[in-house]
Amino acid sequence: MSKASRTRYLITGGSGFIGSHLADALLARDDSVVVLDNLSTGRLENLRPHPDLHFVHGSVLDELMVDELVHRCDVVVHLAAAVGVKLIVEQPLRSLTTNIRGSEIVIEAAHRYRKKILITSTSEIYGKNSSGALREDSDRILGSPAVVRWAYSTAKAVDEILANAYHKERGLPTIIVRLFNTVGPRQSPTYGMVIPSLVRQALSAAPLTVFGDGTQTRCFAHVADVVDALLGLLDEEAAIGETFNIGSSDEVSILELAKMIIGFTGSTSGIELVPYSEAYEQGFEDMTRRVPDTAKLRALTGWVPRRALDEILMEIIGASSEAPATSPR
Repeated sequence: MSKASRTRYLITGGSGFIGSHLADALLARDDSVVVLDNLSTGRLENLRPHPDLHFVHGSVLDELMVDELVHRCDVVVHLAAAVGVKLIVEQPLRSLTTNIRGSEIVIEAAHRYRKKILITSTSEIYGKNSSGALREDSDRILGSPAVVRWAYSTAKAVDEILANAYHKERGLPTIIVRLFNTVGPRQSPTYGMVIPSLVRQALSAAPLTVFGDGTQTRCFAHVADVVDALLGLLDEEAAIGETFNIGSSDEVSILELAKMIIGFTGSTSGIELVPYSEAYEQGFEDMTRRVPDTAKLRALTGWVPRRALDEILMEIIGASSEAPATSPR
């Protein structure tokens, strides 16, 4: 592929967990990548040096910088966001500003220069809807806006609504994806991500903290599978103007997950059940199930997740065992 025919991608939040893996995949297929990240949760070490990778230290709240970078690129992948339940509960104003105003700035710049944009949303969109496999048109069921978790869900809904409005009214080529519990190497336990947190506790022989009664179920997809889905959608013209769930449909309770991690690590740790009110704040609410229906994605791209949970856990445990201890960022 000649340099002139390469696609140049801008990835906001690209030094984070998912963004850095996406950058690797794009570079591996001979595209070029510009990463915009303020390093509040991302890490420079996540980015592998490459002649076609350019890193810019900055924020999606910087309108002039975003304008310049979007103008220079062909496609925008907007990943920059406040993520992790712990961060969202502890810093709600920062989370809202980043997730609403930041997205508005990036979408406006994409429209200004007529660039295709993929917006990453979240399974939090569905709120307390625990009715089974959730389709893209499933109802949102939310509690009080005074509960920070649902404020985050609403902020991401605003992002989706804004992207859809730009597509329908102004012809902006948008794709929206809702990510369900993506896991794998480079994911930090710092902001309450469940698997890296439990693995770190098991490896240090500390009690594994499970919130609530542990019967709540989740589905975990490997980041490499998620990146494959993102690439498939970015390359598919029919994905424009649509919303897609991305995630595994294999459920596991958090209590069973903790037991699996203890078994795989050979840890002597026990399991400690912690009430939500102690882990987060009084009035915190969770959902009993969160399972994606990915039939729409599969029908368009043929995508299915390839990695099973035991394989995912063993990889994360292996990477965590080899990694040197680092201070939280």
